[in-house]
Amino acid sequence: MFEAVESLVDEHAELERQLADPTVHGDQSRARALNRRYAELSAILATWREWLQLGGDIGAARELAGEDPDGEGAAFAAEAEQLEARRTAVAGRLRQQLVPRDPNDAKDAILEVKSGEGGEESALFAADLLRMYTRYAERRGWKTELLDATESDLGGYKSVTVAVKATSKSQHTGEGEAPYALLKYEAGVHRVQRVPVTESQGRVHTSAAGVLVLPEAEPLDVSIDDNDLRIDVFRSSGPGGQSVNTTDSAVRITHVPTGIVVSCQNEKSQLQNKEQAMRILRSRLLKAAEDAADAEASDARRSQVRTVDRSERIRTYNFPENRISDHRTGYKAYNLDHALDGDLDPLVASSVEADLHARLEAVGE
Repeated sequence: MFEAVESLVDEHAELERQLADPTVHGDQSRARALNRRYAELSAILATWREWLQLGGDIGAARELAGEDPDGEGAAFAAEAEQLEARRTAVAGRLRQQLVPRDPNDAKDAILEVKSGEGGEESALFAADLLRMYTRYAERRGWKTELLDATESDLGGYKSVTVAVKATSKSQHTGEGEAPYALLKYEAGVHRVQRVPVTESQGRVHTSAAGVLVLPEAEPLDVSIDDNDLRIDVFRSSGPGGQSVNTTDSAVRITHVPTGIVVSCQNEKSQLQNKEQAMRILRSRLLKAAEDAADAEASDARRSQVRTVDRSERIRTYNFPENRISDHRTGYKAYNLDHALDGDLDPLVASSVEADLHARLEAVGE
């Protein structure tokens, strides 16, 4: 498996050559992509060289141990064993770095929360989820931007869409810490069990909300023909359907070839709403294209790219027991209040670990 690293040396040198060209930095999107790949390869090659160096050191220590087995050779033999343990650990790290990664892991994310079963209670739960993700983003130093929202009568959300972006504060290093790399595990159906505010008898109800996480696509990632778009404008509406804008500022964009429809009404300007809608449309088209490619791939390829079924009911939030349970990984904790305040690291870590384990198995096969 490690022989594959040798082929990365030439790619790393080529990237270094391109990044030294001042004209490359005139295209910021391309420069960012090249820098991300360069950082990823630099980390792999550094680990690989450490693994090779340790191999040489082990050989030298064993040779010295053999020259004087009854004297100082014992110390060299012990050193060889220590170096062997270090090399095994480095090999494990290198194996993880070589596991096929989701090419979108270095991207920012667009996160959508939609109410589902449960009516008004589901909309209130959707608002709780949005707050949870906003707090999680704050903890990681990410920036959130509200793109579109449709509120319910009681202050929840029928649907809400936010962009989550890495910042310099988040110290994004290209090692899987970008928003999409972690938030993608949140996609799926989230179930809540609690007493709704509208329940007069104090009975626990079950409702659900859906979360969709998309890698934010840049114009470079997706080509859209303006002739394939149907754009409609209408007046924004608030809870209960009342008009909140006297002008036709809301925008609905239909991508005719795929039938994908995106609407935005959060901004006061029609132009701003159109820009936000196009951001969401690009991300949905990117995901649709990748899903289509995955469907045509082999089972092994799919297991590497989509190890977690994101259409299933992934998590339950039980308020009476203060319990949160992830049905994919088996993670369970009785600190629901902390999770809803943005402390999602243990939950996300359990998904990342399960995903890595599945990818390592696929590589082994």
